[in-house]
Amino acid sequence: MSNLALAKEHVLFHHKDSDGWITVAKKDLKSGFFRQYHYRPEELADALSEWMGENVYFSQNTFYKPRRAIETIRQLRSLYVDLDVYTKGMEPEWVLGKLELEYFRQEIPEPNMVIFSGRGLVLIWNIEPVPYKAIPLWRSMETYLIDRLKEFGADAKASDPTRIFRIAGSINSKSGTMVKTEYRHSYRYVLRDLQSDYLPELTPSQNKSKPGRKKKIIHLYNVYTLHIQRARDVAKLVEIRNGNVGNCREYICFLYRYFTCCFTDNPREALECTLELNQQFTKPLPEKEVIKATASAEKAWAAKSNKAANEAAKAKGYPGAGYNLKNKDLIDWLHITDKEQEQMSTIIGTKEKNRRRREERRKNGMLPREEYLKQQKEQTDSKLEIIRAYIEKDPKISIRKLAQETGMSKSAIQRLKARL
Repeated sequence: MSNLALAKEHVLFHHKDSDGWITVAKKDLKSGFFRQYHYRPEELADALSEWMGENVYFSQNTFYKPRRAIETIRQLRSLYVDLDVYTKGMEPEWVLGKLELEYFRQEIPEPNMVIFSGRGLVLIWNIEPVPYKAIPLWRSMETYLIDRLKEFGADAKASDPTRIFRIAGSINSKSGTMVKTEYRHSYRYVLRDLQSDYLPELTPSQNKSKPGRKKKIIHLYNVYTLHIQRARDVAKLVEIRNGNVGNCREYICFLYRYFTCCFTDNPREALECTLELNQQFTKPLPEKEVIKATASAEKAWAAKSNKAANEAAKAKGYPGAGYNLKNKDLIDWLHITDKEQEQMSTIIGTKEKNRRRREERRKNGMLPREEYLKQQKEQTDSKLEIIRAYIEKDPKISIRKLAQETGMSKSAIQRLKARL
């Protein structure tokens, strides 16, 4: 089979019935950055002939517009773990044999495919497509798989949802070998089923014997949720303003780089995404200025994982190292209006929170305040008429008797009678 045929087989197996845009990229060895282009699923196979050669990659998930970024995720279609087995002095074939005997269908589910990337292995689990809102759960499952495969060089930095991996038939220039793919089965896993089977800590009714582990995973789940939502909100603000963000450019790049670092645990990926977001501005900042102005964001992210830095921060009265940003500060820094907050996910003020609560109550059948007061008045007037009729019939009727006849409480009878 030709190199091009291997590549087509790979992308069609992975992205069968995909929805959204798929990224194809080629790495520039001098700069370390990628030249990339985006294709609709029906275009991808035919376009591969233009890309074949050294260091060719494609995205594992899809995007709702031609931009590879966390906030543009359309469908999460797979889970994956990149095993840098060469850093452990292991041969890929030996590792795969050990995984087959001791891990697949036991510690971890059996992957749909294994990519022999040239010097390592990439395990791919295809899942039934889920939207971006499932990213926190998806990320928790990624963390579980990486944790189980640490001894084989599992790379935590290669676990973001925008990840690209080498395509079969291309050449790894570092090893001079062709990338190959082994297909094991075509069943697509359901993310919730994987959660139930491997992450019972996220299900409150299960695994009560490990409260510490449960608390840790739920904390990570919530943290991932917050960071991804905030990164999306920052990017959404650029979209709402059509790129015309004025003097907020530095703040936006800084915040986006920080939140993306926190979510992906991959500072290089975060920087690339930040540089791409900068290009969405009507007046982009110079690349060097973006890198320099946002460098402290990466330092703060690194401090969050540093035990000494966290202890030092707590000694000063802070919750921990890194930036513990409040919504009020973010709204002030970015001058986010009430109208703009309506399109935000999590960067919202008290007024917007209350508005959403009112809408939720109405959806659940609770009336707006004006209608509620009108209804209450009508009910009160009706009760007054009932009591008045009993009193006209028997002016000496007791409160106890009225309560028995009407089914109202004595205290309610007393309040209403006082209004007659």
